[in-house]
Amino acid sequence: MIGQGRLSEAEQHSSTLLQRQPDSGTLWKIFGVALAGQGKEALPALRRAAELLPDDAEAHRNLAAVLHERGQLEEALVSLRRLLEIEPHDVPALIAAANALCALGRASEALPLYRQALESDPRRLEARNNLGNAYQELGEYAQAVACYGQALEIKPDDPEIHCNLGNAQRRLGRLDEAIACAQRAIALDPRLSIAHNNLGLSLAALGRREEAVASLRRAVQLNPRFVEALQSLASVLTDLGEHEEALSLQRAALALDQQSADGHCQLGNSLHGLGRLAEAMASFRRALELRPDHARAQLGLATVLRLLGRATEAEASSRAVLAAHPDDVAALSLLGDLHVDRGDFARAQELFQQALAIDASFAPVLCSIAAHRRMTADDSAWFQAAEALLARPLPLAHEIGLRYALGKYHDDLRQYDDAFGAYRRANELSRRHEPAYDGTQLARHVGDIIGHFDDAFPRRSHDGACAADLAVFVIGMPRSGTSLAEQILASHPEVYGAGEVRFWDRVYPAFTRAAGDAGASVLAGAAREYLEQLRTVAGPAAPRRVVDKMPANFLYAGLIHTALPRARFIHMLRDPLDTGLSIYFQNFFGLHAYANDLESLAHYYREYRRVAAHWRAVLPPETLLEVPYEALIEDQEYWTRQMLDFIGLPWDPRCLDFHRTERVVITASRWQVRQAISARSIGRWRNYERYLGPLRALADPAGNGKPDTGAG
Repeated sequence: MIGQGRLSEAEQHSSTLLQRQPDSGTLWKIFGVALAGQGKEALPALRRAAELLPDDAEAHRNLAAVLHERGQLEEALVSLRRLLEIEPHDVPALIAAANALCALGRASEALPLYRQALESDPRRLEARNNLGNAYQELGEYAQAVACYGQALEIKPDDPEIHCNLGNAQRRLGRLDEAIACAQRAIALDPRLSIAHNNLGLSLAALGRREEAVASLRRAVQLNPRFVEALQSLASVLTDLGEHEEALSLQRAALALDQQSADGHCQLGNSLHGLGRLAEAMASFRRALELRPDHARAQLGLATVLRLLGRATEAEASSRAVLAAHPDDVAALSLLGDLHVDRGDFARAQELFQQALAIDASFAPVLCSIAAHRRMTADDSAWFQAAEALLARPLPLAHEIGLRYALGKYHDDLRQYDDAFGAYRRANELSRRHEPAYDGTQLARHVGDIIGHFDDAFPRRSHDGACAADLAVFVIGMPRSGTSLAEQILASHPEVYGAGEVRFWDRVYPAFTRAAGDAGASVLAGAAREYLEQLRTVAGPAAPRRVVDKMPANFLYAGLIHTALPRARFIHMLRDPLDTGLSIYFQNFFGLHAYANDLESLAHYYREYRRVAAHWRAVLPPETLLEVPYEALIEDQEYWTRQMLDFIGLPWDPRCLDFHRTERVVITASRWQVRQAISARSIGRWRNYERYLGPLRALADPAGNGKPDTGAG
C-alpha cells in the first residue's frame, strides 16, 4: 500500500495490526511512514520503531529525516550516527549528517563526512556543492572555488552552483569573475533572487553602487522575505547617503529575523546617520546582546557614546574591539579621535599613523589627520594618498570627508583656489544626499517664535519658572566662537562645560501647544529635567555654573528665559563672512541642511540675525551679554573678565590658559580650542572673496565695507 501511495489505508491497517502486535517494530515503522507521508504527527511512531529495531538502518533514516525537518538537528545526528554505524558507506546518510552539522555551525566536522561520501560516489552533486559551502563557511574560499568547479563539471547549467561559485570568487576579491558567475546564474534562471543579490554585492564592492542598487532591488522584488537581500540593499543605500530608505529596509529585515545581530547593527548605523543617537545606541546594544563579540556593533556603540559625551564608555568599547582585533583600523581611528577630544594630539597622531600602516585606504584616518593639525608642504605623502583614494569608488561619507580634508590641506598651504574647489565639491556631494534646506519653514518658525515671545513676555508671570541660576547658555551661529567661549569659562574651577546639550528644540512645540496651567506644567517639567541633566553630566564636582554651548539655542532664548529666568546668555558675534565661510568649510554630517549651499547659508544667517535682534530688544539686559569674537581675540583678559562677572563668578587666571585645560571637547573646534589665542582666522574671508557670492549680502548695509556682526 505504501509503495502504491495508498497512505491512508496503510495507516488504518497498520494501526489495526498494532493493537494486536504492539511490539512489532516493522508495524511501527510502516505506521510512522504512512503518517509522515500524509503530513501527520509521525515522530512518536518513528521513535518507537527505532527503539524496537535498533539495527534497522531504514528505521533510523526515517526518524532522522523527520527530526531534521522539524529542526531538531542534534537528535537527528544521533539517529544518523547510529545509521552510519550500521551502514558506514551510506552516501545519503553521510550527506544528511554533514548537512545537519553545517546547519548547527559545525562545518569543520562536516568536511570529513562530505569527503567520505565523495569517495564512495565522486559524482554525487549534492556532496560536491555542499562541501564547497562548508569551505565557504570556514573562510577557505579557494577550496570552495575548486569544489564548485568540480560540481559544475557534473552539472554545467546549475544556476545555484554558479551562484555559489560567484560568492566564493567575490570573497576572494575576484570581482569580475564573481559578476560573470552571477550573470550566468541569472541567464539560466532569471528569477533566482540569490543570483541578483550576489551580483549586487559584487557591483557594490567595485563601487558601482547605482547598478548594485538595481540588482538588489530585483532580488527583493523576487523574494520580499529575503533577509540578506534586504540588508544588502540597505547597506548600499547607506553608503549612498539614503538613510531613510535604508532604515525602512532594515526594519523590514528585522521583522523577518529579530535575532539577527547584523540586522540590529545595520539599523544602528542608519539611525546614527540620521542623528537619532539614543535609538542607534539601543540597536547596537541589542546586537551585542545577541552576539557579544560583534566588533562592528561594539564600534558603532563607541561612536554613539562619544557623540553623547560619554567618553570613558566610548573608549572602553573601542578597546574591547582592539583586544579581540588589534589591527582593526576603524577602532584605532576612533580611539585616536577620543584622544583628540581630550587634547592628547600626539597620542592621537600615533594611533592614526598605526591605522594607516595597516590600511592606507581607510579614508576616515586621513580625514582625522588633516583635521587635528596644521598641514604643511611636508605632507605631500598625505596629499597623494588622499588623491589616490578619491580616484577610486568610495562610500559617499568617505568621499565627502576626504573632500573636506583636501580643502583644509590646500587652505593650510594657502592654495585658496584649490581649497575652495575641494570644499565646493564636498558640499555638492553632501547636498545631493541630505535633506533639502527649507527656508520658508525656518522663516515661519522664526516668525512664530517672535510672535509668541513678544515685547510683553518678560513681564508676564510664569508659574512654571525655576529660580535656579546653574545654567549658562553660549549661543550664536555655528563657528562663531561658541566653543572658545565655553573652553575659557570651563577653565574656571567653578564651571563645568557640558558641550552642546540637545534639549530645548523639543520643548518648544510642547510649550506652544499647551495653554494656561498646562503650559506652566510643561515649563516646570522641562526646567527640572534640564537641570537634572546638567547636574548628571557635571558629576560629583557640583559646579556653580554649567555651560551649554548649543549654538542653535539662539532660537529658544525666550522659552529658556521663561523657564529659567536666572539663566544667563552669552551671545557670540563674529564677522558674518568669516562665520559663513567657516560653516561652508565644515563637515557637519548632514546636521545643518543650510550649510552646504551659500544661498541657503545666507538666508539662515538673516533669520538668525532677525531673531537675535528680537532677543536683544526684549530680554532683560542683565540676562544677555554679547561678546564680539574679534574683540575677544584682541583682548582676551578684558572679555574673559566681562563673561565671568556676567555669570557671577570671581576672576581666575586659569581662564587665560584655556588651551591647557584638560577636558573632553567633541565639537568641530576641538583642535582650535587647544591652541593659544590667535588672530589667524580673522578676515579669512578675504582669501575667498571672489567665491562668496550670496554671503556678500551679509556685509554692512551702510556699504562702508565693514561686515555687520548683527550687534545692532
